[in-house]
Amino acid sequence: MDITGYFLPGYPKVPTDAFISRLKRHAHARGVVINGTGIRNDFTHADRSARANGVQLTKDWIEVAARLGATVIRVFAGPQKPFNDWRVAAGGAKRDEVEKWMADDLRACAKHGEKFGVLVGVQNHGDFLNTGAEHLSLLRRVDHPCCGALVDTGKYLTADSYADIALITPHAVGWQIKETLGSSLKSPQADFKRMMRIIADGGYRGFVPIETLSMGRKDYDPATEVAKVLKGMREGIAALG
Repeated sequence: MDITGYFLPGYPKVPTDAFISRLKRHAHARGVVINGTGIRNDFTHADRSARANGVQLTKDWIEVAARLGATVIRVFAGPQKPFNDWRVAAGGAKRDEVEKWMADDLRACAKHGEKFGVLVGVQNHGDFLNTGAEHLSLLRRVDHPCCGALVDTGKYLTADSYADIALITPHAVGWQIKETLGSSLKSPQADFKRMMRIIADGGYRGFVPIETLSMGRKDYDPATEVAKVLKGMREGIAALG
């Protein structure tokens, strides 16, 4: 399970040792492995002090991840609310300039993660990162072994999401496997056999967490939807032979 940090009580403050101890004991008793956590951050912001706060937030939660026994912390490129366009957050700066300062911040986080055995997974989230090529460009500029891709299969906003997934899989440190290749019921349904083949051929052998979305459904039941995706993924894995 990826225990999302911003759903824990008190976020963005880090949880107490007592809370982490209870959470780990609760997970252990149910046979659940905590493989990751995640935060909200915005490294596209033109304000250096705002980005510095985001770096410190990431470092603080890297240490939380280590205490949880998680190996991955999921971060965004940006922007997050209230911005809905990275150009607004970046104050009109050109993409190359924004990518450079983002890479510097992510590298600082990755260096901290290296001290604690935690990988920084940068998620494509339909913001600064919309394509596999954009995802890969940022990671290459970071150029640190403790920074990789957190692949959201529903957030490559291109004509061929599978091509984007295949491009980035060799650089993946974590996943969010979605039921659709988008964030609406009109989005194409995921082909799990194809997706599992891409992941296997790309050399990834770690955890592949599932994340489903309500997408406006009044009858949405996450347990039911997760079970459907899990069934599709298992069939896809079995088809690999």
